[in-house]
Amino acid sequence: MKEKGVAVTQDLDAMEEENGEEEEEYNEQMHSDEEGVTSPTSDPHSAYSDKPDVSCLPLFLVVCEMCGVSGTRGTFYSRTKRFCSLSCSRSFSSSSKKSSILARLQGKSPIRKAHTPQYCSTPHAQGPDYYQGVSAVGQDASAGFDWGSYLEKHGSLAAPVSCFHHAPLCVQWEDIEVGLQVEVLNTHAGLPTKVYWIAAILQLAGYKALLRYEGFEEDDSHDFWCNLGTAEVHPIGWCAVNSKLLVPPQAVHKCKTDWKSYLMKRLVGAFTLPVDFHVKMADSLKYPFRQGVRVEVVDRSLVSRTRRAVVDTVIGGRLRLIYEDAGLGPSGEVLSDFWCHMWSPLVHPINWSSRVGHLIKETDKSVDMSSHPTFHKVFCDSVPRQFKKLRTVYMEGVFFEEGMKLEAIDPLNLGNICVASVRKVLLDGYLMVSIDGVEIGDGSDWFCYHASSHAILPTGYCQSNDIALTLPPGYDQATFTWPKYLEETASVAAPRRLFNTDYTGHGFAPGMKLEAVDLMEPRLVCVATVQRSVGRLLLLHFDGWEAEFDQWVDCQSPDIYPVGWCEFTGYQLQPPIGPGRQSMFLCPCPVRNVKKKTVDIISYTPPPQQDGHEQSGDLPTSALPQDTPSGTPPQTLSIPVITPLKTEPGEESM
Repeated sequence: MKEKGVAVTQDLDAMEEENGEEEEEYNEQMHSDEEGVTSPTSDPHSAYSDKPDVSCLPLFLVVCEMCGVSGTRGTFYSRTKRFCSLSCSRSFSSSSKKSSILARLQGKSPIRKAHTPQYCSTPHAQGPDYYQGVSAVGQDASAGFDWGSYLEKHGSLAAPVSCFHHAPLCVQWEDIEVGLQVEVLNTHAGLPTKVYWIAAILQLAGYKALLRYEGFEEDDSHDFWCNLGTAEVHPIGWCAVNSKLLVPPQAVHKCKTDWKSYLMKRLVGAFTLPVDFHVKMADSLKYPFRQGVRVEVVDRSLVSRTRRAVVDTVIGGRLRLIYEDAGLGPSGEVLSDFWCHMWSPLVHPINWSSRVGHLIKETDKSVDMSSHPTFHKVFCDSVPRQFKKLRTVYMEGVFFEEGMKLEAIDPLNLGNICVASVRKVLLDGYLMVSIDGVEIGDGSDWFCYHASSHAILPTGYCQSNDIALTLPPGYDQATFTWPKYLEETASVAAPRRLFNTDYTGHGFAPGMKLEAVDLMEPRLVCVATVQRSVGRLLLLHFDGWEAEFDQWVDCQSPDIYPVGWCEFTGYQLQPPIGPGRQSMFLCPCPVRNVKKKTVDIISYTPPPQQDGHEQSGDLPTSALPQDTPSGTPPQTLSIPVITPLKTEPGEESM
């Protein structure tokens, strides 16, 4: 600890000396422009009666007063170093000056790219028409909804990021804990330019963290929630390395006479984010799919077959797929698309259907899609290595056979686990399954599950886990037994050893909040709560909706995400509906009507709505086991003020 204190003192002394030499030039620059006219945005310290302690300004930063680009003095134009180029200097007094300054103060992007690389978390999308015609996504997606206040109001906990094996930064999240110190954008500085300050993590909720600026001690009046996946949260020392200003909040500026000593006491021996946090974040947001890749995916109008589709958009690993013969409306809008995660069991590589023996709809060549931008691309066929590898199953010896009975999650009403039958055994471990008592008879309502899927369960599973089993019409819960039913139907139960019911613990608990796909309308990601946890299965409740819309998913389903995932990736989050708003929405998923043909239920495709749930016939995603992504977790750093004490060989601080 003594050595750490010496290092802190040396670092802070070096900062004070360097900034002291530039202080006079700094004040001169910020008070006058080239023509000697005072700028309306000139003095960043005018909100303070005293200038801040220069020991809190690690390295000198200049910001272009025209376009907002930041950089070092050596890269800027003119003697006063107020502009990044001659063009910005000449444009400053033009008619565009006011609008440019207002745009910068409102947080809009500068008209030029910054000289230093930035990691931007939203949107992580691929495709030219990222938002065009896609009401499921948008940067202002969850406007009016705040996860922090929502969790505090309900006294709820959020499921940890480490529970979601497919989520960005899942592996690295073990190093994120309460008490970490970070450098974060200071929104209480009263300055026209971006400055930063040090804050401590008080609480974690998914990607969201409750932070408190250093200097407020026990005062919680300025605590704020921040998404750690954004580019404005950094390890301690980032400002020094990247020439950014550290300035205390205006409310506590006068509370400390010696900020250097205060920070030394607070930060020596503290922990911060891994130095490669943003590098890992960027790596976790790289996906093997891009626009123009062709796949085979379930036909939303007939669940028993697949169709060929083209990837239109990739957001956070979720794919917007446009069927090759979807058709276009009068305004060029796509008439039929499908959303799913790239690890979904509903999407497959090209030629998968013919290889395993699954029915596929031939593309209607008469449908012209050439005017849509996605179909201007040079297509390439997807290959198996781009998809999640499934658990290996052995079909030799005893395996599933046609007619065997089991229990299965109803794909058209995911809150029900039903009596079901194996209707056909395909290759590579795939099965065609149907719900007993509601079959149409022509096989059009069969659906495909892999033998390793957690959506198919052995007979008696519901009874042993106190789950209501949905029975075929004519049977009563009080008198139904599996032995009697097998005898009446002259069938046998699928052997229990064929099912993948392994449970190793997952970290979810009832009451935890998360963001989850409404699998009956898979373009929607909604605020949800874990209602029950049974082995690997989770019963999800959509906040604001009735229990009849609850859905069973596997604990490693790619359709559930940590709190803050939508904000992190730029996907639209559907907030809970409040009192009086339910009439504005259609129900999130259709309820099976045994008197109505299943094909009629799933064929109906209503027009999209801008917000809320809507009734639809989209097929939900079955839950499949997911493996933990490979990668080496970053170090948890014990730090002095600037330089992390431990780094991997060849690693540099960002």
